[in-house]
Amino acid sequence: MTNYKAILYVVIGACSYGLLATIVKYANEQGIHSSTLTFLQFFIGFLALTLVKFIQSKRTKEKTVVTTKSKIRLIIWGTTLGLTTTLYYLSIQYIPVSVGIILLMQSIWISLLLEAIIKRRLPSWSKIVGVLIVLIGTVLATNLLHADLVLNPIGLLYGFGAGLTYAFSLLASSTVETHLPSITRSQYLVLGGLLLICIFWNVHIIETFELRAIPWGMLIALFGTVIAPIFFTMGIPKVGVSMGNIIASLEIPVSITSAVLILGESVDPIQWLGVMIILVAVIIINPKTK
Repeated sequence: MTNYKAILYVVIGACSYGLLATIVKYANEQGIHSSTLTFLQFFIGFLALTLVKFIQSKRTKEKTVVTTKSKIRLIIWGTTLGLTTTLYYLSIQYIPVSVGIILLMQSIWISLLLEAIIKRRLPSWSKIVGVLIVLIGTVLATNLLHADLVLNPIGLLYGFGAGLTYAFSLLASSTVETHLPSITRSQYLVLGGLLLICIFWNVHIIETFELRAIPWGMLIALFGTVIAPIFFTMGIPKVGVSMGNIIASLEIPVSITSAVLILGESVDPIQWLGVMIILVAVIIINPKTK
């Protein structure tokens, strides 16, 4: 029997992630620097996760023992999460959000490549076909065939870099210290991301910090480091990883639609066709679950 509540949880998580780039770019247009936003997102998110973990431990009266080795592994892998967010937010300063999200989701085929390298086994033909379809959809969704289109190469580089590091962060989420509770793993992964952001932006965080940035930071922390991880944790284990990935790909149309409605970005019909092709590819790549 289909667990519709679990599916709804994953949909909520995907929609939360999909709204992030639009909120950040809108805040950028209001003069809020990306260094401030990324720092606040992870700092507030870490505090929120710590509070949730504390409340949870008080209710269950159980204390999770986390070894120093586990903490270090999670923090190190968590740096990929911070780097992904930083590169993604940098990319949308140079290119439209609708293009940035497509570049971020190149993690679809990069993840398959990583899986093949780790397992030392070629992916199935269906996955290879799915990757080719993703690439075709990417060309259409980013409107690269448009003769008059000029995309900033720096933005493209940041966007693809975000897709690369996102693949590593997904790998960390599914393989690193999985014996620990999800809230504990999320807490240390976010801490790793926070440390990376502090190292990457360093003094820029202090130089660009403004009190008016705090509400924006709270908003993206709510969507990006609280709601999405918690709802994914609640939903994906029940619907399965494969189905969860398919549902989570709703992040793409949500991100593009929010950019159109809030930022006024223009998206051609051929770009929507590219998005649909990528969504089909996600279904092909992920095997059916029993």
